[in-house]
Amino acid sequence: MQSKSHILPIIILSQFACTSLWFAGNAIVDELALKTGLGTEIIGYVLSSVQLGFISGTLVFALLMIADRFSPSVVFMISALLAAACNLVLLSDEISKWSLLFVRYGTGFFLAGIYPIGMKIAADYYEKGLGKALGWLVGALVFGTALPYLVGGTAFGNNPKMVILSVSALATVGGVLLWLFVPNGPFRKPSTQLRLDASTKLFKIAGFRKAAFGYFGHMWELYAFWAFIPVALQTFNRWHDESLPIPLWTGLIIALGGVSCILGGHLSQKIGSYTVAKTALTVSGILCLLSPILFQLPNYLFLFGWCFWGMAVTADSPQFSNLVAASIPSELKGTGLTLVNCIGFAISIISIQLLAYAADLGMVRFLFVVLAIGPAIGVWQLSKKSS
Repeated sequence: MQSKSHILPIIILSQFACTSLWFAGNAIVDELALKTGLGTEIIGYVLSSVQLGFISGTLVFALLMIADRFSPSVVFMISALLAAACNLVLLSDEISKWSLLFVRYGTGFFLAGIYPIGMKIAADYYEKGLGKALGWLVGALVFGTALPYLVGGTAFGNNPKMVILSVSALATVGGVLLWLFVPNGPFRKPSTQLRLDASTKLFKIAGFRKAAFGYFGHMWELYAFWAFIPVALQTFNRWHDESLPIPLWTGLIIALGGVSCILGGHLSQKIGSYTVAKTALTVSGILCLLSPILFQLPNYLFLFGWCFWGMAVTADSPQFSNLVAASIPSELKGTGLTLVNCIGFAISIISIQLLAYAADLGMVRFLFVVLAIGPAIGVWQLSKKSS
C-alpha cells in the first residue's frame, strides 16, 4: 500500500481539480446569458441549479449509504467523469435555458460524489488530526471554486470555450488520479446492509445535532456570499467610478477562503475545532451587518474588508465537518457527512434566491445584511448546552 504521507496531497489535488466544476458556469455567465437570452437573473439560476443537483445527489447518496457501502475512491472517480461530461455540454451553441439548467443540475448531482466523498476518504485515513486534514481538503474545494474566476480574469479566460475545456479536463484527471493512488483507508468500516433509518437516527445524537445546525447557519451565508461577490464589485465600480477587475478580485476573495481553511485546520490542533468554528462564524456574521458601510469606503479598504470576509466565511467549514465526523460511529461517517451537506446546500438555495430577488429590486447596498441570520443561528446552536 502507498505511504500514508502521500494520501492527503493526492486527495487535495483531486478535490481541487474536481470541484473547479462548481462555479464554471458562473465564470462564463455573460456568454451563457447571450446563448440563452436570460438577463441578470441567470446568476441565481445557474448556481441554484448546481445546488439543487447537489442536494438531490447527496440525498440519494445518503439514503442509499453509497459512501459507506461501496469503495469511496471508485465512487469519486465515476462521479468526476460524469460531472465533467455534464460541464462540457455548456460548449453547445444551441444550449437553451432549460438545457443549461439541466446540465448544471447534473454537474451538481455528481459533485455529491466528490465533495463529501473526499471528506469521507480523509476520515478513513485520519482518525486523529482530522480537523487539520479537512482544513486542507476544504481549502482545496475553495481553491477549486475560485479557479474558474481566476482563469476568467486572465487573457486565457477571454475564451469561454477554453475555460470549460480546461476545467472539465482537470476534473477528469483528478478523478482518475484519486482512483489510481488512494485505496480504501485503514479506518474504513464499510456498512454491510442498507439502513434507511440511519439519517433520522443520526439527529438523535446530541453532538451531531449541534454541529449540524451550526453548519446549516454557515451554509445560509457561504454560497450566497460567493455568488454575489461579482455584483458587489460591479456596484462599487459603478458608484465610485472605479474599474476593479471583477473576475480577478472575485477569484482572489474566494481563494483566500482556502487559505483560512488551512490555517483554521492547523489552529484547530491547538484550540479545538469548536472554538475555530464558533469564532469564524461570529466574525463573518458581524461582517454581514457591516457590509453596507464597506460600500462607502475607499477601494483599498473595500477590497480589504471583502478579502477578510472571504477568509472568515470559510474557516469554519472544515471544522464543522470534523465535529460531525467525530460525533458519529465510523460505519456511518460517510452517510452523516453527506446528509449534513444535503441539508446545508438546500438551505443555500433559499439564501441565493433571496439575494437574487433583492438584487433585482436594486437593494445591493443592503444585500448581504440578510446573510447575518445564518451565523446568528449557528452561533446560538453552538452555544447551547448539549442535552
